[in-house]
Amino acid sequence: MNQGAAALPGDPPGGRRAVAVWSLGVGVYFVAIIFRTSLGVAGIDAAERFHINASALSTFSILQLLVYAGMQIPVGLMIDRLGTKKVLALGAVLFTTGQLAFALSHAYGTALASRALLGCGDAMTFISVLRLGARWFPARRGPMIAQVAALFGMAGNLVSTMVLARLLHGAGWTATFGGSAAAGVLVLVLMLLFLKDHPEGHEPPAAAHPGGKGFVRRQIVRAWREPGTRLGMWVHFTTQFPAMVFLLLWGMPFLVEAEGLARETAGLLLTVVVLSSMAVGLVYGQIIARHHAARLPLALGTAGATALLWAAVAGWPGAHAPMWLLVTECAVLGACGPASMIGFDFARPANPPERQGTASGIVNMGGFIASITTLLAVGVLLDATGNDYRLAFCSVFALEALGLSQILRLRTRAQRREQERVVASRVETVHVPA
Repeated sequence: MNQGAAALPGDPPGGRRAVAVWSLGVGVYFVAIIFRTSLGVAGIDAAERFHINASALSTFSILQLLVYAGMQIPVGLMIDRLGTKKVLALGAVLFTTGQLAFALSHAYGTALASRALLGCGDAMTFISVLRLGARWFPARRGPMIAQVAALFGMAGNLVSTMVLARLLHGAGWTATFGGSAAAGVLVLVLMLLFLKDHPEGHEPPAAAHPGGKGFVRRQIVRAWREPGTRLGMWVHFTTQFPAMVFLLLWGMPFLVEAEGLARETAGLLLTVVVLSSMAVGLVYGQIIARHHAARLPLALGTAGATALLWAAVAGWPGAHAPMWLLVTECAVLGACGPASMIGFDFARPANPPERQGTASGIVNMGGFIASITTLLAVGVLLDATGNDYRLAFCSVFALEALGLSQILRLRTRAQRREQERVVASRVETVHVPA
């Protein structure tokens, strides 16, 4: 049964103008992803520039993601209260400033502060884009819109792996990171000129927000009490982090230092992850838009396939895993991002429009908490084992086991609650006067 195809009263019409406005928000997210993942192709250079070891190098990404994860609920609340445009504009200012400061940094402490600032701005982009899509497109388009937004995010990752990596070794550190900051200025100007929070005639109902802290607490508690929100968070937790860890920091050093590949070859393998993610995202979006029951099987299947391939590479008896296995692993890792987007599709119908930002923030925290934990664990284990990447990467299995146990625990409760809402909405529709 295609529950996702049901039209809702007051649905936005979509159309060309919706695509144009939404594309501006996606453009901001696209640039934020370029900045977020730029360190993934510069890990070795950063270690040399700042004279740091593996644990200190992982601190860059850990701090950036820690700020990102910690900002998710505050950002969700900001979007619910202030609207998309203001939050996106602030995010663009912060991540552009952070990227420029990182370009000019020569000291480790200054560079850390720059990545933290970048993470703060980055945190304001994706939930804003989800909210923008919900305001401009019909609800039945939600799964596909979310997957397409994530696809453009992966395209930003592709720019990092294919363009910034080459510029870094040609133009140098300062020119590469500083020059890329111009893209942040461009999308900020375009957004300020043309982006609107919602189409005319579809303004959200005016909501009073009394009590300050009381309102914040109620928003968080009510969103968290929904089983769909918690299930979405654990789906995001379990599926996103393997690819995030690989692309954001440890993939390039692993492929070069542990697998003996040239940087160019390693870069191509990172590109396989990105291209696979873009292709799988389109497929997953189409499947879920037509068959909502496929959400959980897709998420669980992706997590299982990822664990299987990760184990195959880590347990390969030779000194280096064969190229076909590395390519297969990268292709499977590409499904992690689209699978993590399924988490939002559990939380979206579980919460009313005025709580969508808060619920999305809770879901989005999941994968980034898992990524932070794994980035730290890999760095510590590398230093403790003399750079044994295969052993260090085994930390992935502990996080996946935790996430899978929570998904299995919550799935029945969330499905029952969603069925109750569907029945209630049908009864309400029957009683609406013509």
